[in-house]
Amino acid sequence: MTAGAPLPLALLARIEDAVLNASAPPQQRLLDGWLLRHCPAKAKRARCVNPLGPGRLPLAERLALAQAFYASVGLPLLIRITPFVPAGLDAALAELGLALQDDTIVMARPSLADLAPEPLPAGLQLQAVDADRYAEIVGQLRDTPAEQRLAHAQRLRESPVPYRGFVVCAGSGAATDPLAAIEHGAVLACGQYAREDERVGLYDVFVAPAARGQGLARQLCSALLRQAREVGASVGYLQVEPENLAAQRVYARLGFGEVYRYHYRVGPNTRSAYNPSPVATLARRSPCMARAPGKAAARASVSGSRPVEPPVK
Repeated sequence: MTAGAPLPLALLARIEDAVLNASAPPQQRLLDGWLLRHCPAKAKRARCVNPLGPGRLPLAERLALAQAFYASVGLPLLIRITPFVPAGLDAALAELGLALQDDTIVMARPSLADLAPEPLPAGLQLQAVDADRYAEIVGQLRDTPAEQRLAHAQRLRESPVPYRGFVVCAGSGAATDPLAAIEHGAVLACGQYAREDERVGLYDVFVAPAARGQGLARQLCSALLRQAREVGASVGYLQVEPENLAAQRVYARLGFGEVYRYHYRVGPNTRSAYNPSPVATLARRSPCMARAPGKAAARASVSGSRPVEPPVK
């Protein structure tokens, strides 16, 4: 995107709608103009308050009700603040003592028409996987707790906006079972996209440490975007942390530019970390949960939605 050429507000609002819809978990309810999401997952956007309207209750009363609800489901109170929330809400929450936390950049590519091909290197293949396998594969690569992998899989399966997940595998044998191939280091990267009408978002892009620095993230993202373009997408978007400069460079080379930011407000007694709900609280168990533990080594990522992040994310 050309610097100094802001996108129309209507398109930004459409992108924000897509962000909300693609992150919608089964666990959500309305509270006086606030959308309360409470999925026991890793991603904050699936377990936070999204203020959609001004509401009728006094702010302090609405806040108290939201705080009580999140306490009842064992989650911290997080309020997502975007440029589209009711005017004055962020300042009012700050005055009530809610601290700012975790800035996130939303980047967009306003047209996919001129997206250039970025073929994978010889010997690598792109393979589609279903929601359960994708959640397990990216969870193992990130060393995510089993409970959060299950919650991720459930959210992907039941999302109102379909996700399509892919892995990049080395060698022909990996094509039979990417879940097994991950134990042999044959899964080099993974990523998925969610398309809603003309908008497509990149999510959960991860490159294994040994495969970084070779352009694989750019090649994978290009392949995902071109696949989405073939089925009707014309605008790309993604979310990335400000400190993930490597990811931002990759996305800039793909033609993405920053279009807006959002952050969270948390209460003075709210901890970002939480103990995930027991596996039994999920609607159904993922059929492909691996028995082997995830890799313990710390990893970084180039990610479209949340690059590898501490457990509090």
